[in-house]
Amino acid sequence: MAAPKKGRNASAQSKPGRSLALILIAIVALTGGMFLAGHTTPRLGIDLAGGTSITLEAKADQGSAINKANMDTAVEIMNRRVNGLGVSEAEVQTQGDRNIIVNIPKGTNSKEARDQVGTTAKLYFRPVLASEPTGSAASASPSPSATGSATASPSPSASASAGGEKATSSTPSASATSQGRAVTDALKADSTPSASASATGSASPSASASGGATSEAALQAQYANLDCSKESVRAKTGDGAKPGDTTLGCGEIQGVWYKYLLGPAAVDGTEVKKAQAVFDTQTAAGWQVTMTFNDKGAKKFADITGKLAQNQPPQNEFGIVLDGEVVSSPYVNSAITGGQAQISGSFKQEEAQSLANMLSYGALPLSFREQSVTTVSAALGGDQLQAGLLAGAIGLALVVIYLVAYYRGLSLIAIASLLVSAALTYVIMSLLGPTINFALNLPAVCGAIVAIGITADSFIVYFERVRDEIREGRSLRPAVERAWPRARRTILVSDFVSFLAAAVLFVVTVGKVQGFAFTLGLTTVLDVVVVFFFTKPLMTLAARRKFFASGHKWSGLDPKSLGAKPPLRRTRRPSAPVETKEA
Repeated sequence: MAAPKKGRNASAQSKPGRSLALILIAIVALTGGMFLAGHTTPRLGIDLAGGTSITLEAKADQGSAINKANMDTAVEIMNRRVNGLGVSEAEVQTQGDRNIIVNIPKGTNSKEARDQVGTTAKLYFRPVLASEPTGSAASASPSPSATGSATASPSPSASASAGGEKATSSTPSASATSQGRAVTDALKADSTPSASASATGSASPSASASGGATSEAALQAQYANLDCSKESVRAKTGDGAKPGDTTLGCGEIQGVWYKYLLGPAAVDGTEVKKAQAVFDTQTAAGWQVTMTFNDKGAKKFADITGKLAQNQPPQNEFGIVLDGEVVSSPYVNSAITGGQAQISGSFKQEEAQSLANMLSYGALPLSFREQSVTTVSAALGGDQLQAGLLAGAIGLALVVIYLVAYYRGLSLIAIASLLVSAALTYVIMSLLGPTINFALNLPAVCGAIVAIGITADSFIVYFERVRDEIREGRSLRPAVERAWPRARRTILVSDFVSFLAAAVLFVVTVGKVQGFAFTLGLTTVLDVVVVFFFTKPLMTLAARRKFFASGHKWSGLDPKSLGAKPPLRRTRRPSAPVETKEA
């Protein structure tokens, strides 16, 4: 007689400890990561932590259309501005077609933030007096060779390059590049930056001593000690510098942060008439950024590039500085005249478009009217959080009371599953704060409270399937396994509908409602994980214990109280009638 085949379910049934061990290891690993990251609590949103919420309404300016592209560009510039205040938790997002919401948590100067968002961004072209890598990359000492080149014909156009393979010019040209960063021989010999032969004719950094600018000695000391690899340092670098000041700056090149000593601004960003990313199909140079200056900017740009071309690297470079950050720093070999320039090299499309947006919209593409400013006190946020947690505790207590009263012993499995789900939710939310800037606001707390009912519903579906099997006269162990496939389908369909609703709500809404949708979707996914990897294996182990298997009256699985039928018995198939011959 052939032995019965063992299916996949039979194998899984025999080793439920593996699933339990897996989910417990995951909890321990995530908890360890939470403590190592130093973020042991979820990051709170502005409505819970307090802060300032600014609503700006867009107005068409100088023929600029209010469309998604312009709104996204404005959000990008505003985000750079508020983050420049050292507020990494600030939120800048569109709301509807015309509004932008800027949420700045407590601890920030709200007046300064209001003065900066929605106003013209500060974009300047400054000559580079000195430049070198900082942090762990400072010891690399890259060679002063420049990467990339480009050419310009005698017509009113010029070229520059940013990041690419070194090439040569075959025509009279004005060349420029960014990426090749090196400390000059003079700086290698003397750590104090020399500002000789600056592009503006300044003999030293002291030439910027206007309007309370930093003295030469202090500026040199700041440059020597500047470490742009630290975000906290970058956020404050260049603060308070006026266009006529010599100042410091930071810029990132291929993942390495460089520090800059920058001369007084030679060209204002508002004098860039147009900039756009184009793909060069003629010379196979790839993506490029073309710039067109207005008449005033064209003259200034020709003057600065003519002076820079007489210097040695890095003092033949000019830094394109947006809100204190050096976003590009091309070098110049000859004067660029005609009011047009081209930055080319090994740009990716996204990089070229980003630089073009920064150059085009050093000023915001739209003007904005301050619609409302709401200040949320920390006390009010604390009251809201306390009320939300109290509501969650009451909801959880009611669910536990119901489970204990109705399911008795089975409620222990449900409560343990709820605790595991709560632990996973808390740890993951704490990690998502620094990872994707997820902030737990009041709607998100509401989503977590709603999730308690969704999670408890999954346990109830499974328990009721098991009890149905017992009513049919089966013992507990086969009842647990036979009930699982049907309960699993129901749980998956129910959770899929909840997740789909959360996903649609997240996509079609903006602002704080997305917090509700995100939390609901996250807890729905965790519900599936907990039910499959914890509740089901724990139920399988419980079925092997006498307390549950014998149907104790406090187990919640008493066949008598459930009105079970008599145990199913296998009956013999009646044998075929035997024919007898009559005598």
